[in-house]
Amino acid sequence: MYPGKWAPLQPDKPAAIDSGSGEQITFAELNDRSNQLAQLLYDRDLRRGDHIAIFTGNDLRYFEVAWAALRSGLFFTTVNRSLTAEEAGYIVNDCEARALVVSASLESVAQKIPDYAPKCDTLLSFGGPVSGYLALETEIEKFPASPLAEEPLGSFMLYSSGTTGRPKGVKHPLLDQSVADDNDHHLFHQQLWNFAEDTVYLSPAPIYHAAPAFLSVSTQALGGTVVLMPKFDPLNALEAIERYRVTHSQWVPTMFIRFLKLSEEDRTRFDLTSHTTAIHAAAPCPIEVKRKMLDWWGPIINEYYAGTEAPGSTHVTAEEWLRYPGTVGKSMGGPLHICDEEGRKLPPGETGIIYFESAKTFDYHGDEKKKKDSIHPEHANWVALGDVGYMNEEGYLFLTDRATFMIVSGGVNIYPQEIENALIMHPKVEDVAVIGVPNDEFGEEVKAIVQPIAGISHDDELARELIMYARETIAHYKCPKSVDFRDQLPRQETGKLYKRLLKDEYWGKEGSRIV
Repeated sequence: MYPGKWAPLQPDKPAAIDSGSGEQITFAELNDRSNQLAQLLYDRDLRRGDHIAIFTGNDLRYFEVAWAALRSGLFFTTVNRSLTAEEAGYIVNDCEARALVVSASLESVAQKIPDYAPKCDTLLSFGGPVSGYLALETEIEKFPASPLAEEPLGSFMLYSSGTTGRPKGVKHPLLDQSVADDNDHHLFHQQLWNFAEDTVYLSPAPIYHAAPAFLSVSTQALGGTVVLMPKFDPLNALEAIERYRVTHSQWVPTMFIRFLKLSEEDRTRFDLTSHTTAIHAAAPCPIEVKRKMLDWWGPIINEYYAGTEAPGSTHVTAEEWLRYPGTVGKSMGGPLHICDEEGRKLPPGETGIIYFESAKTFDYHGDEKKKKDSIHPEHANWVALGDVGYMNEEGYLFLTDRATFMIVSGGVNIYPQEIENALIMHPKVEDVAVIGVPNDEFGEEVKAIVQPIAGISHDDELARELIMYARETIAHYKCPKSVDFRDQLPRQETGKLYKRLLKDEYWGKEGSRIV
């Protein structure tokens, strides 16, 4: 299942539509252009198991690159469009990309990425010139639109956090099959959420994220149409559902909150009757927010819990969720296990580390320790994603915490260590802790708690200076929204920071103490 199947059957049908401009790419165009790019990459000596990366916003040409990789047996890495050149370059270099495709809309960052990824020697840009890159549109015209003689199935290799805050690639082994073969991943979406040839899938989130990337590719593999939003806006999203007769969609809870802030007039003036399946994940959804969305959209909202590592997942329908508000559902694969820090299984209702029992395999590219740390101490096929929760007697899972204090802001994972590493280099900072604190719209926002060096005033001017300093070294969305000051941060003599004490203060938990 891939564009090569659908191009002869429905050549003029849109494979993807830009909801902002109305621009379309048909299945015939997607098939031809992805073939041409696959031919170009083969000519550049990229073979099965090699890597290609893309750095772009939500642009239709993304799909050409994705399918060129998937029909060439390549690993395909999407790079967060908000990263700095150094951060993006680290990922391109770390994944060992032989080719990089960038959007000219990100030119100021894109032109500096090769400085950090010197081994990537095929550089292509689209949408305009970028210094040091060849024009994708021109280069692919040199190659035929016929498929490669062999089309081994490629795979996504997306990035998650490493033990030091540096991202690490989640790498699944390539399957021994052709891109034209039936794919279990696409069939899973077909069976679970009724993705099919008549599906019109609205993708409002950044396409570099796992869920939008996977669901968009599955939609096209099954012959459906992706409606890609350049950027999420609640009114534009509702208008797109009406205009394009959207059947399926995928959201994060922050988007639900923005929907609910619309006036009653705006919420009710669009025809949403085509919309039969809404999917959400990425962050815990406040119970009252979900209740209100179900009251508005009806029982069409499905939720799942999973990770890029994909050892397992849970799922809950609207009807089930209403019986058990707050649950993220039951396991869709092997059993779930809740264990304490020593690995002992806990009974229903008790909170502990969540393990998926799974036969699936994956690796953290270049980080054996991170993989080892995710495995249960006694069961090699029990994998933890770093989350904490409990199960009820019926086997429904409830998430209660992040074991690593990862911050989830608007569905985006932010890792405090990276921010701490940046701020500690400021000459006026003695010590620093970064935590997530409550935010009504985004769930959490980033706060830095700083211990200045002796003699430095704890004032608003220093707070502004530290925020601007962070913005010079890391992506803006990761930077602290606010800074508080302490004379001393709570550390053990061994150097361990009692971050839980700080977090509990801001989340209003009483009785917290050092143990």
